[in-house]
Amino acid sequence: MNETRESSPRPDLFSAAQAVAAGTDFAELAVGPAGLFWNEFRPQDAACRIWHWRAGQARCLTPDGFSARSRVYEYGGGSFCLIDEGLVFVNEADQQLYLQALAGGAPRQLTQGSQRYGDVRAAAHQVLAVEESHQPDRVEHRLVSIELADGNRHVLAEGADFYASPTLSDDGQRLAWIEWSRPHQPWTVTRLMVCERLPSGQWSKPSQLGDAGEQSLQQPRFDRDGRLYCLSDRDGFWQPWGETEHGWALLPSRPADHAGAPWQLGACTWLPLDAGHFLATWFEDGFARLGIGQPDGLVEDYSADFTRFRSLAMDDGHIYAIAASATCPAAIIAIDRLSRQARVLTGGVLPLAAAQVSRPQPLRYASGDSEAFGFFYPAMNGDSQPPLVVFIHGGPTSACYPVFDSRIQYWTQRGFAVADLNYRGSSSYGRAYRQALHLRWGEADVEDACAVVSHLAARGLINPGQAFIRGGSAGGYTTLCALAFHNVFRAGASLYGVSDPLALGKSTHKFEGDYLDWLIGDPQQDEARYRARTPLFHAGNIKVPVIFFQGELDAVVVPRQTRDMLKALHDNGLPAEAHYYPDERHGFRKAANLAHALEQEWGFYRRVMEG
Repeated sequence: MNETRESSPRPDLFSAAQAVAAGTDFAELAVGPAGLFWNEFRPQDAACRIWHWRAGQARCLTPDGFSARSRVYEYGGGSFCLIDEGLVFVNEADQQLYLQALAGGAPRQLTQGSQRYGDVRAAAHQVLAVEESHQPDRVEHRLVSIELADGNRHVLAEGADFYASPTLSDDGQRLAWIEWSRPHQPWTVTRLMVCERLPSGQWSKPSQLGDAGEQSLQQPRFDRDGRLYCLSDRDGFWQPWGETEHGWALLPSRPADHAGAPWQLGACTWLPLDAGHFLATWFEDGFARLGIGQPDGLVEDYSADFTRFRSLAMDDGHIYAIAASATCPAAIIAIDRLSRQARVLTGGVLPLAAAQVSRPQPLRYASGDSEAFGFFYPAMNGDSQPPLVVFIHGGPTSACYPVFDSRIQYWTQRGFAVADLNYRGSSSYGRAYRQALHLRWGEADVEDACAVVSHLAARGLINPGQAFIRGGSAGGYTTLCALAFHNVFRAGASLYGVSDPLALGKSTHKFEGDYLDWLIGDPQQDEARYRARTPLFHAGNIKVPVIFFQGELDAVVVPRQTRDMLKALHDNGLPAEAHYYPDERHGFRKAANLAHALEQEWGFYRRVMEG
């Protein structure tokens, strides 16, 4: 890491180390006869470990030297599933499947080779999975099943570019999955496929269900009677649809997104129950709700005081979820189905006194000929016109949520207000809003980032002369574009951000190989548009300091992007600095690196304001 001068922080402030330590997160909740299971990430050791909760006691099942994390599509997801003997998980180091007995002991390796596995699902005496194979000239994906007894592998489907969500009916007679082909992304156009088991035991030729029009489908589910359901955005939002005698029909549900963009595999934001009932979470103005939908359209609300829900699971007595709120970090919760009372099983420990926490206020403001959304967090030092940090999330087809974020609190504790933006193109606000970034990346998102400064300044909430912008990955691109093409911000921070989209398109991984065509256009036919929106080519327009943070192992935004942009700024005599982390990939995971980056960014902004 490159070191720079840093003045001593006040000892009473919420430190970077405390902020990072509060970053424990959870994923992939599952419930079965043996109890409740989840995958837990702790930045202290940068490992993902599976925990087992039963009768009020939790214990870690993942031994030292293992970490349950998939890298399929680089973003992974679906890293474990429950089986009768225990569970099967993807080991981060070698991406192979391992069988872990509940009694403990060393995991038994189930697969061998160089393939990666993800989105693992139990199916009788097998495990279904998405398989990723890296060849010298291409990357291939397919659906496979793996025999638990001997690890034998069977190909279930191949030929499409991408696969997700292999799902088997309870009677084992129907297999469904999602697939899509380039140049589409999983949030633009996908297909729901199904095949039937033949008397011979083999599978029939796959057929596509539902309309073949432009819609994104995700999370197929069978109910106990073998009927198939799926989330579709054909009516403008990701809502549940199901098989009927007359074809596919929309289940009575709120006109709202019942899922976010599927960047990772293995998501579970809804579950069909019986007789037309379903458990689901959905978004209203960016805030999540949780409930059981009924055939008459009414909803039993189980939201309690939480504002985001992930990885839903259910048994006869409880609803389980990974949940969070403005004053509750990520937690595993159990909600009693009769009383609707929520209980935190683990996590949810607030590292600050509740009175010290800056609470999110919904933002909805005009931007260009449209509007944008987000959340505003007031500074906690009482300053009536504090400096502002604008947070730009990655993706860009992702979202921010109104939940406790220790990074945001790190800034509000230091007298900064924060605007956490869901600019045009973000998910959770419907298909039309998500599609609003089509061919407009580097324009619409940047317009929204700049407009929020004038919006908040007009309300007297911030000092517009001390506005900063920061973003990671795609958010770093928006940051650099805002600095290059607008005179709004005092300085900016790019965390593993894109500075040259054309170079990114030549070097990025398969999952995002055509994403830039959708965001900006064809690299050859629309070369002028690319050049007009490439921060690297307009580095001379940047007149304010910039700080960069980059992982040396990043395969999504390669380190050369940062080095080229830094050199261009230095060649123009601009004060810019960079910090490189040799042991980080795309998105930082190690506690020391996360804390170091926060401290350096804060010191950087202080020097800018004092200079």
